[in-house]
Amino acid sequence: MLLLVVWIAVVVLAVVVLAALAHGLLGALQRLNRERQALDRELRPVLAEFRAAAARAAPPGDPAR
Repeated sequence: MLLLVVWIAVVVLAVVVLAALAHGLLGALQRLNRERQALDRELRPVLAEFRAAAARAAPPGDPAR
């Protein structure tokens, strides 16, 4: 009987630890996604300027446009 109680306690503890790890991992993924979105918002105007400058610098008949 005591062994059954110990195994139940071990399983419950393992579930709690796994839940805490999953919570931390999901939080980190959400933070990473917010950082990626912020970087995208910051770089989008720079990329547009770069493309405009490249288009102005390219020769008129350049097929790479």
